[in-house]
Amino acid sequence: MVPRYARPEMSALWEPEAKFRIWFEIEAHATEKLGELGVVPDSAAKALWDWWATNPKIDVEAIDAIEAVTKHDVIAFLTWVAEQVDDEARFMHQGMTSSDVLDTTLAVQLARASDILLSDLDALLAAIKRRAEEHKYTATIGRSHGIHAEPVTFGLKMAQAYAEFDRCRTRLIAAREEIATCAVSGAVGTFANIDPAVEEHVAGKLGLKPEPVSTQVIPRDRHAMYFATLAVIAGSIERLAVEVRHLQRTEVLEAEEYFSPGQKGSSAMPHKRNPILTENLTGQARMIRSYAIPALENVALWHERDISHSSVERYIGPDATIALDFSLARLTGVIDKLLVYPERMQANMDRMGGLVHSQRVLLALTQAGVSREDAYRLVQRNAMKVWESDGQLQLLDLLKGDEDVTAALTTEQLEDKFDLGYHFKHVDTVFARVFG
Repeated sequence: MVPRYARPEMSALWEPEAKFRIWFEIEAHATEKLGELGVVPDSAAKALWDWWATNPKIDVEAIDAIEAVTKHDVIAFLTWVAEQVDDEARFMHQGMTSSDVLDTTLAVQLARASDILLSDLDALLAAIKRRAEEHKYTATIGRSHGIHAEPVTFGLKMAQAYAEFDRCRTRLIAAREEIATCAVSGAVGTFANIDPAVEEHVAGKLGLKPEPVSTQVIPRDRHAMYFATLAVIAGSIERLAVEVRHLQRTEVLEAEEYFSPGQKGSSAMPHKRNPILTENLTGQARMIRSYAIPALENVALWHERDISHSSVERYIGPDATIALDFSLARLTGVIDKLLVYPERMQANMDRMGGLVHSQRVLLALTQAGVSREDAYRLVQRNAMKVWESDGQLQLLDLLKGDEDVTAALTTEQLEDKFDLGYHFKHVDTVFARVFG
């Protein structure tokens, strides 16, 4: 992963030493249970744990040097441990196969990565909720197709984002549960040379569940689900990032990323304040989503096992989780420090001469006995004059001067339809649904 887009806690989870530590725990826990079952001496597990307690450092370079000869990473690790522990180490890996170690380790790493990501989501949700409450009734224009539609509040925009990321959190919890499975079932997964009790013991020690049928690998539909979930979260990140980017456009400028003292926006143009953080999040989301495709393609392995998935997961495991961790933290910072301009929101809403209230007039005319087709025609013919005047004309004034409209609605009735507060009467209801 590019260090620029990596945070220490998540990155450390994927370091070689962290991986080898999980490998050791799997082997030692398995040996421990084998001792209880009488398959190996009890002293074997004790020797492993005693060495581990006094020699916690993993010599990654030494293991890599052995692998350069053996061309097999798990054998290289077992050989190195045997060199440290001596005779008792021969009882490690009894009845196990490499995938038991590799797949279970990946499950541990993805489960632990999920815990970091869930913490990230909690921080993001807290930031969004704070801004939603702050701007619960800050009036702004809602847009459909990028065009002014009807009034909303900035708080409702934030509430929508909160609800979406809350769904993301629920999905990630489910994905974590699905990925957190353990396989210690031996060659082709039949338990021929190892008791299922060993798998249950290792799973319990590592906070996993035994895989019901592991063949020789944990089925990759679990991993496909996991990385697809990360991709969905990335899509939600981009959705909110794009909203900020649009709101920061010069012609809009209703909100913008915080611009710190001393920050420079352009090497050529000193006036520039660019949405670089949210643009970066769009790029990050593209990468995270791209990892879902190879995860889906990994599902179709040959028979009981092949390793076509292995090289893929060496990329996507670290890269997807590290990138998503970085992105969630970055988005939290953007929302937390987002500069919001209510006056500009109001000015943008006003510049269209009251067109945002057209639906209320349409409905009032129909309720006054005018057919929907005629009501639409009457409102639209006045609205288009306002549109073409670029807001220099006011819709309310034109409607008051239209004899066909005033034949159905009084001046007071028309003016009532231009009340901005009308649009916000159910904001509390929406907030109650979202925030409980």
